[in-house]
Amino acid sequence: MTDVFAGLLVSDREAAVRWWSAALGADPLMYPNDTEAVWQVGEHAYVYVDAALDGRAPGQGEVTLFLDEGTDLDERVTAMSGRGIAVSLRETYDNGVRKVTFTDPDGNRLGLGAGPA
Repeated sequence: MTDVFAGLLVSDREAAVRWWSAALGADPLMYPNDTEAVWQVGEHAYVYVDAALDGRAPGQGEVTLFLDEGTDLDERVTAMSGRGIAVSLRETYDNGVRKVTFTDPDGNRLGLGAGPA
């Protein structure tokens, strides 16, 4: 497998589009229907939000994206903060890998990971 299409349940598509667009620094690539919005986050990688709950609870999802080598995690976090996206958690693992987590209004989490500083 080489492609990923990761979905997160949300209570309000338009509110989610505002938050995720600010977090990802881009508008959605497409709106395939009345309940979904899709962002391309890599060559064969997509994240989408879906407000068609069908009895399921929004939130509780998590997507972690690892930044390309040479991309500065701290600069990315600062830019997101400037767009109103607050850090929920910062972690550094024993191997030096760093992860910064953000939480959307429904409780879904976006993690950004990078190699050792």
